[in-house]
Amino acid sequence: MSTETVYDVIIIGGGQSALSVAYYLRRTELSYLVLDREDAPGGAWRHAWDSLTLFSPALWSSLPGVIMRGGSDYYPSRDETIQYLTDYENRYKFPVMRPVKVEKVVKQDNYFILSTSKGPYKAKSVISATGSYANPYIPEIPERDLFTGQIIHSADYKGPDAFAGKRVAVVGEGNSGAQIMAELSRVADATWITLNPPSFLPDEVDGRYLFDVATQVYKAKQEGRNYQPPSLGHIVKVPAVKEALQRDIYHFKPAFDHFYEGGVVWSNGESMPLDVIIFCTGFRPALAHLGSLGILQNGRVHTIETRSSTIDGLWLVGYGSWTGFASATLIGVGRTAKRTVEEVAHYLKGK
Repeated sequence: MSTETVYDVIIIGGGQSALSVAYYLRRTELSYLVLDREDAPGGAWRHAWDSLTLFSPALWSSLPGVIMRGGSDYYPSRDETIQYLTDYENRYKFPVMRPVKVEKVVKQDNYFILSTSKGPYKAKSVISATGSYANPYIPEIPERDLFTGQIIHSADYKGPDAFAGKRVAVVGEGNSGAQIMAELSRVADATWITLNPPSFLPDEVDGRYLFDVATQVYKAKQEGRNYQPPSLGHIVKVPAVKEALQRDIYHFKPAFDHFYEGGVVWSNGESMPLDVIIFCTGFRPALAHLGSLGILQNGRVHTIETRSSTIDGLWLVGYGSWTGFASATLIGVGRTAKRTVEEVAHYLKGK
């Protein structure tokens, strides 16, 4: 691909955030292109573990324009989410190029030049929507190199079968830790290790309620009011978690102090032999492709809502609250995407 073709907008990424932006761009007269590093539609959901279940019902897990099938009480699986995103992309016939990995972005003479695995691309503006899946986070813990067992992140976990009969520690008190612990406890000698005591939401509370609460926080902030949401817990009781609670498997140990050759050691001297440690400790924004612009600070880009405050023509969508209210969720990213496209169109009109 030569840089003779100049797009008004290039979207980097092909997951839910990129598709939401494309949905609104298709309503404009702007020329745009989506560059996706994956081999097929689905974004980061393609890499999630096989039994993953969304913690919001289908009705509350939808992108702009198309409601996910299942209604208000059904929690879609990973495969159903991938199919939904695939159908969404096909429905609107977005101009997606894949697999294309964007390796570097630079700005020259008011244009962006994107160096990619398929050659250079040129655009007047860029919307980065790469999410965080490609940048899993594992905390630095002393003596890690001594441990002779297996260390993986939840990003690389696919299912429990590979760990049958092994001594496994699941680290992390969030939804992913709880869901993975639920199925591992059936086949392995599994221990749950958490930085803070895990807390479960009431049975009737799930992602839709959390979204409503977050909306109230957002509106209060916009109106200059202080709204303190109720503290209910963090882990949604999807069916697998409810079943695991009935089996009483959610006993936890606090964070350990360091590794040793055969396992981990706590500050009080207690040790535990382990074969595998699975870190469910989250992700950081995948922004290495923007490093060449010299704007990364502690792994982030300073933005005003989604617009870069230092590089004209650059927006970031879907990286969490710092790029817009609930922007890392299926239902939340639409609002952010719509506003971003409006800003991009205004910017390009001015040019």
